Amino acid sequence: MTLPENEHYATIVVGSGPAGVLAALHAAERGSVLIVDASSLPRDKSCGGMLHHLSLETLRPYGEVPESIISMPRTVNFRYHDWDRGIRKVTTLEFLNVSRAGFDEWMLGLLPANVEVVAKASLTGFVQDDERVTASIDFDGNPAEITADLLIGCDGARSQVRRTLDIRDSASYVTLQDFVTISSPIEPYFDCIYMRGIGDEFGYAYVVPKGDVALIGSVFYPHTKRPWEKQDRVVSLLRERIPQLGEKVHRESAAALYLRSPDDMLPGHGRVLLAGEAGGFMSPSSGEGISYALRTGRDAGLAAAGDPAAALDRYLELTGPIRADIRRRFRWLPFMESRAGKYLAGFVPAPIISRVTQGL
Repeated sequence: MTLPENEHYATIVVGSGPAGVLAALHAAERGSVLIVDASSLPRDKSCGGMLHHLSLETLRPYGEVPESIISMPRTVNFRYHDWDRGIRKVTTLEFLNVSRAGFDEWMLGLLPANVEVVAKASLTGFVQDDERVTASIDFDGNPAEITADLLIGCDGARSQVRRTLDIRDSASYVTLQDFVTISSPIEPYFDCIYMRGIGDEFGYAYVVPKGDVALIGSVFYPHTKRPWEKQDRVVSLLRERIPQLGEKVHRESAAALYLRSPDDMLPGHGRVLLAGEAGGFMSPSSGEGISYALRTGRDAGLAAAGDPAAALDRYLELTGPIRADIRRRFRWLPFMESRAGKYLAGFVPAPIISRVTQGL
């Protein structure tokens, strides 16, 4: 860790994931940028590492995704899988299968020279006025106050920036992922699996082949008790039907924002902008977040590249279509999460499932 070189920056970005990198990259057009991240770098984010067409379209101006971070099989199609009834429906929704750690490291390499990145640096709070933001940051045990014209929070589901701005608590899903060995290749799909026997706190499981391992993940609703035991049960059930699944290599966990209404979107206030999950930008119906992180991070950076006093208005303008899209997805949510919705999906023809999935 190195302490920042300056006491004042044009922009401070909290979080060095996809949203933070694109925010910093564009904000750097106006002046110096400081990125602070509470983690060590390169990050090890718990994530499926799936990039669909919206993510790839957003990334295209910044260069091709390197072959070195692409996992095998190179692409996987989303497949709906009703476990109890043995129903599988392959969709046309395709994902590029990448290493998430490699993806984040590649993105950090896109940053220009006037962006300073400091790891193990936690935002503890901030105050703002009409002219600037003063951020209190703990640099691995060394507290300091750094000022900036703007602050952009890209610090995920448990965003300290959001908590400082917003008096409402934002609940989080719990996600657990196991990487397990495989004795031979498994089917080349991104399987989304509904199991009714795990409990009401269980959302869904997913299985993705990743080279010589498979990723088994589960999503649990907020306040789930002993989720690791339920994840053990999921893995055990999967092994019974997929004999190629072997021993666990490691387990990781993360939080994902639990969106309940459009009011959970919080683009920012004053001279503070929020992008990605920190701002409530993700799909409430599918949980997909990378494409929203990339697009809102880019938009926050473009807004920061102009007049700081008008940045929030510009950001609201740029993200208008994204916020409208998320509001549309909320209309699907009650049906999708209901037992009736999951049951009826088994009777819907695969082409219709494909069209619906593209919009979720």
